[in-house]
Amino acid sequence: MQILGWLLQLIGEIILQVIGEAIAELIGHSVREPFRRPKPIHPWLAAIGYAIFGALTGALSLWLLPRLFIEEHWLRVTNVIITPVLAGIIMAWVGAWRRKHEKEVIRLDSFAYGWCFAIAMALVRFAWGH
Repeated sequence: MQILGWLLQLIGEIILQVIGEAIAELIGHSVREPFRRPKPIHPWLAAIGYAIFGALTGALSLWLLPRLFIEEHWLRVTNVIITPVLAGIIMAWVGAWRRKHEKEVIRLDSFAYGWCFAIAMALVRFAWGH
């Protein structure tokens, strides 16, 4: 029974991170046009930007939900490792789906940038969550 509780706690954190990334993607697609540049932003700068956006999203999520879904410390550490990887996979899937349906794709629609966003969010929640 305890394993089911741990699994539900982990799923709650994963869902929260995926919702955060979905909102970030929606915002990214909504505000992309005003920020278009003739020359693309360097990939490292974009990664840093997504990490900052992820950290801010993590802080906002703690303001709204200060209590973490996961109670056990070892599971919180596991969450920091697993959840960003799963979020990155989901964002890569979203990007593949968008390309297949000839929709506009942003950098967040990839594993690497999705992971950058999610690891920053997870670390903020891990460090300052209750």
